[in-house]
Amino acid sequence: NFAFKDNDVVAVTYPKSGTIWMQEILPLLLNKGDLTPLQTIPNWDRVPWLEEKRLALIEDQLPTPRAMVTHFPYHLMPPSLHTSKAKVIYVMRNPKDVLVSSYYFHQMAAFLQDPGTFDEFLTTFLEGKVLFGKWTDHVKSWRHTDLGDRIMFITYEEMVQDLPAALRRLSEFLGCNLSDQVIQKIAEHCSFKMMKKNPMSNFSLVPSQYMDSSKSPFLRKGVAGDWKNHFSS
Repeated sequence: NFAFKDNDVVAVTYPKSGTIWMQEILPLLLNKGDLTPLQTIPNWDRVPWLEEKRLALIEDQLPTPRAMVTHFPYHLMPPSLHTSKAKVIYVMRNPKDVLVSSYYFHQMAAFLQDPGTFDEFLTTFLEGKVLFGKWTDHVKSWRHTDLGDRIMFITYEEMVQDLPAALRRLSEFLGCNLSDQVIQKIAEHCSFKMMKKNPMSNFSLVPSQYMDSSKSPFLRKGVAGDWKNHFSS
């Protein structure tokens, strides 16, 4: 029943594909680099999850344009997405890295099943017996939509390789028209190093009975290609 507005922006990801990164980036693009939200508001309230009940509690408090994130496949999106002019940013990541990141997340998140060994979790992942199903099905659902020029695709890897360039692409898609100086400022504050230090972004505010960072930090590496350290040749 969620009602999208014409100027809403929603970042869509399969889990562990850059969602938290987009929660950091979107407010800064939309508010032209104002750092206040990053320093004062937890990311789950700054850019709320479409599938979480908390959205209904803070929906009216969100600045305009509103930014949200979701892991929903296309067919589960609210009907209002199709009748509005809201924009969608779909972030894709190498599924091998998604698997590795998901494996460590399952170790530290008490609300998820124990992953077992890496080989066991590999089988679970490939069979789609994880939240939001198979990676391939999720990507396909968003590659074949009727959203036209309202949807933009970007990869985690290109953001890692050249974040300022990725931010320029996002800025142009959103019609933000930001200067190079502002883009550079946003890139600096959305670096993995800065996010890992920011309690509003690193999930350190979440009680350890829900997320135990002693088992694995929520923000672990923030790199592309870590799968090479886990897969046999």
